Amino acid sequence: MPSMSRRPFLQFALGAATLPLASLGARAETMARPITMIVPFAAGGPTDVLARIVAEYMRNAVGHPVIIENVTGASGTVAGLRASRAAPDGTTITIGHWGTHCLNGAIYQLQYDVREFAPIALIASGPQLIIGRPDLPAKNLKELIAWLKTNGDKATAGTAGPGSGAHVAGVFFQQLTATDFSFVPYRGAGPALNDLMAGHIDIMFDQASNSLPQVKSGTVKSFAVTASSRLASAPDIPTVDEAGLPGLYIAYWHGIWAPKGTPADIVSVLSKAVMAALAEPAVRQRFAELGQEIPPPDKQGPAALRDHQTAEIEKWWPIVKSANIKAD
Repeated sequence: MPSMSRRPFLQFALGAATLPLASLGARAETMARPITMIVPFAAGGPTDVLARIVAEYMRNAVGHPVIIENVTGASGTVAGLRASRAAPDGTTITIGHWGTHCLNGAIYQLQYDVREFAPIALIASGPQLIIGRPDLPAKNLKELIAWLKTNGDKATAGTAGPGSGAHVAGVFFQQLTATDFSFVPYRGAGPALNDLMAGHIDIMFDQASNSLPQVKSGTVKSFAVTASSRLASAPDIPTVDEAGLPGLYIAYWHGIWAPKGTPADIVSVLSKAVMAALAEPAVRQRFAELGQEIPPPDKQGPAALRDHQTAEIEKWWPIVKSANIKAD
């Protein structure tokens, strides 16, 4: 990305940082160009959908479009490298999640540090669903675990690739249940879900936002949601605690970051813009429909995202490393 002076944005940031959000649009006229939000996955996927919803409403605060740039490849690490090398002037930000800004740091030999991005906001958290092919004999999670224990030599779980969230969740499930089954890697969650519906694989650990439509239509079977409370958009699916596997909490939380070195005043303005978007009723409704829970305002800001990311790294890196999960 060509280097640009951050002066125009900084002029905006210095003026806007002390103003109410209603005044941000006018001040944004001094910005040099629209903001680019790097999305580490293809258009139409769960992360891309969330990014576009937030970007649409961020423009109300900054007065310019927030342009989505899909940069795919290697479970989000290509986008991570691009974002890490962008000018720290507030004109480039990136959205990521549990996989890109936690797991990847333990799985890949990265040319950047997932912990060194400047946190802007924690925007949402959505659990996974434990799902199975529609004709799987098990009727509930306990029966699924029993079935896996007697069919481990042939049972298969689809993933979005080695080291993906679905893969790591499956390894965690194996550790908690003393089960053993084979992982089948795909190029993404979409193809894996298609094969699950067709009965070519047995189970998946998938983002609720991705598989809820199939669960509701009956083309896959659901066993539990990996959270301590039921989804408002799918209240009939039991939690792992209710289903007999307490503690299997896995959430695809999403956050927004800026490149390392982005000045604090610019981060503050961007954070306020994101939080303004999250307060919009239309955004909250859309996120709820996707099985995403927006944290309360005091848990959305830069410090909250940094603390959450740190806690997740402390939890998941030992699990990944003990299982020797590596990218192909």
